[in-house]
Amino acid sequence: MELTIPAALDRAASLFGEKTAIAEPDGPRLTYRQLHTQARRIAAALAAAGIQAGDRVAIWSPNTHHWVVAALGAQTAGATLVPVNTRFTGAEALDVIGRSGARMLFVAGPFLGADRLAMLEAADEAEPGQLSRLRLIITVPVEHAGEGADSAWPGKEVLGWAELERRAAAAPPALALQRAAAITPDDVSDILFTSGTTGRSKGAMSSHRQALAVAAAWADCGEVTSDDRYLVLNPFFHSFGYKAGILVCLLTGATIVPQLVYEPQETMRLIETERITVLPGAPTIYQTLLDHPARASHDMTSLRLAVTGAAVVPVALVERMQAELAFDTVLTAYGLTEAVVVTMCRPGDPPRAVATTSGRATAGFEIRISGADAGGADPHGAQSHEACSDGTGEILLRGPNVMLGYLDDPAATKEAIDSDGWLHTGDVGRLDAEGNLTITDRLKDMFICGGFNVYPAEVEQVLARLDGLAESAVIGVPDARLGEVGKAFVVTRPGYQLTESDVLAHCRERLANYKVPRQVEFRSQLPRNAAGKPLKRLLREESA
Repeated sequence: MELTIPAALDRAASLFGEKTAIAEPDGPRLTYRQLHTQARRIAAALAAAGIQAGDRVAIWSPNTHHWVVAALGAQTAGATLVPVNTRFTGAEALDVIGRSGARMLFVAGPFLGADRLAMLEAADEAEPGQLSRLRLIITVPVEHAGEGADSAWPGKEVLGWAELERRAAAAPPALALQRAAAITPDDVSDILFTSGTTGRSKGAMSSHRQALAVAAAWADCGEVTSDDRYLVLNPFFHSFGYKAGILVCLLTGATIVPQLVYEPQETMRLIETERITVLPGAPTIYQTLLDHPARASHDMTSLRLAVTGAAVVPVALVERMQAELAFDTVLTAYGLTEAVVVTMCRPGDPPRAVATTSGRATAGFEIRISGADAGGADPHGAQSHEACSDGTGEILLRGPNVMLGYLDDPAATKEAIDSDGWLHTGDVGRLDAEGNLTITDRLKDMFICGGFNVYPAEVEQVLARLDGLAESAVIGVPDARLGEVGKAFVVTRPGYQLTESDVLAHCRERLANYKVPRQVEFRSQLPRNAAGKPLKRLLREESA
């Protein structure tokens, strides 16, 4: 029988009962039975407040137990979850919340010096009318374990978290039971907005069945069990933190240890004190842990599983993770908002496959490379690009867990998913004989230097081999003679000094001349989105 998310919560309470579901640092520890009870109460309170099945409920708050309880409560009430990026400005949040048509919002109270509710109100005053459907707002206490403050916003009810809990305790439990029983596996469970690295974000819709299927596939590949303790550094608003985090733990009985903000010293402390076994993250997470001067003073021997992706992973970084950190298993994976978990390595894969590929298809996906099996011509849609002579081309996906479509955007949906059901990812890669996928770049990141295609990821892989270099991002910039040339943004490792000459000499020894960057700019850090991907769009804008 296919599960809905509320049914998965019922199952977790039955199977894992008194096992810890959430161990929040400096916060509450909830068992699976307590999580089930709290989510059911929130669902009843939402139903009593007029939230209907199919209504959208947005969450604009960081990684705390409130996010998990609110999300599961909203979905138990039959609502569709709309996670909102905590790094958004008020105007960006207004756009996403408004376009989603959310009737309810959970929003963090003061956090990291920002009052998000005030930011949203100010944005709404500047561009009124986008939040016409929003009726109920719950403020979430984050930095202080208080109630979450009630507030005034004309036309909207604003309550603190404690008031919601009081109403939840008084709401008839039958309301939650009725709502949960009416949900089907094909109902929309969530709308996740894309990162917007190449343009305006789009809302990718998934069903309960799809959300659970990709989480189950991730858990299976990582061999996650109820004995695991999972440090969730990835933000809950992202599929890596929500579906490959919260839902993975819900299905397996693993313990969620949410970290509010990534700080390497705190991460190492939590690994030691909470005996963390599972630590997924973007490549930059492992890079900062490896290079941290205090690493040797922390006991991290409990670690067993690392899963990374979200950006092109330098081979040199995987080698360092295997050699210098305590992981028994390091896996690489590939996914995107529209499909979540597409490929993943498996425990026992040879080091070469882990270091140089993103593994094999999972979650029922078919993968093909545009043009690679059709003599350079793609029969499945004009949007594809022809494959190169080495078998490299655009990655196409098909299967039961491709998104349902983009919210209120049939044109974009049709452009992304062709008539034969293939999702055109915009990513470039190739498949080996074993079916392992190697990601080489984004189509939109490619530039042409003197008539030759340059894929920045190839240059970045070479730069990763330069001793003293922590990370890099390469873009194409205009050039009067060659059309475009490469510009490398470089971050050095602590204690190292590099010059532009060092960087260019390293590249000249290893790359054809047209691939060698013509410019080098040193940075203390690279701008990133929530998934850890360098925001090359911002770097291009700055260079322009």
